Amino acid sequence: MKIRKVLGTVLTLALTLSLTACGKAGNDSNKGYRTVDEIKKSGTINIGVFSDKNPFGYVDENGEYQGYDVYFANRIGEDLGVDVNFVSTEAANRIEYLQTGKVDIILANFTVTKERAEEVDFASPYMNVALGVVSPDSKIITSLDNWDANDEIIVISGTTAETYLIENYPDIKLQKYDSYANAKNALENGNAAAWANDNTEVIAFALQNPGYTVGIPSLGSQDTIAPAVTKGNETLLKWLNDEIVELGKENFFHKDYEATLVDTYGLDYEESLVVEGGIVK
Repeated sequence: MKIRKVLGTVLTLALTLSLTACGKAGNDSNKGYRTVDEIKKSGTINIGVFSDKNPFGYVDENGEYQGYDVYFANRIGEDLGVDVNFVSTEAANRIEYLQTGKVDIILANFTVTKERAEEVDFASPYMNVALGVVSPDSKIITSLDNWDANDEIIVISGTTAETYLIENYPDIKLQKYDSYANAKNALENGNAAAWANDNTEVIAFALQNPGYTVGIPSLGSQDTIAPAVTKGNETLLKWLNDEIVELGKENFFHKDYEATLVDTYGLDYEESLVVEGGIVK
């Protein structure tokens, strides 16, 4: 009986080691990502988007994904000839979702930074962005200099706003949230003096919520938003760059803006926000 148990244990261990080795070999062969051919063969592409950031990525009353990034994602699926599986992500999870293979592409208002480019590969940009600060009309924040030490400012964890404020205004107390919905609720409840985020987001919030003003429409440098893929996924990166060039020939992102953003921003912001063909003017 003891011999059978020992043999059983040895066989189980051998099988486990064999499966583990196969798994590692599989991961080594594709480095944790799927090539364009593999995506096409599967019939589905996994794209990470926000589910609570209207009008860029959100889930409507019918449970359907909508918004500027979603409009682009659907076109990607159409041109690849595959279905799109939307994966809801938060700002802090975007890099992780790519590195673990949970998604093939991130289209969640992902601002291009040097630090992020060391961990993921960015395709050509499709939108301009800067940081902005929104605050209640009762106390409009127009500068972060001479900040009241008793006040706090809201940020979303994992965003460029968090990084910028930590580096440039280390004395300002940050109130951090994981989701945009929670950040908005915190501002509306008066939990902090202001909210720092992408200027597109704070402008949209002020336009949709009377009683708030974007006192700082541009904070720090002007940046761009671009699709991101897993580091080293050259076939998907090349396909995306070629796709963005081709879409630019039909003014696709202007159409995207007019279909998803114009009700929020109007036509005045279109030329300053939209990047067509991957070329920043």
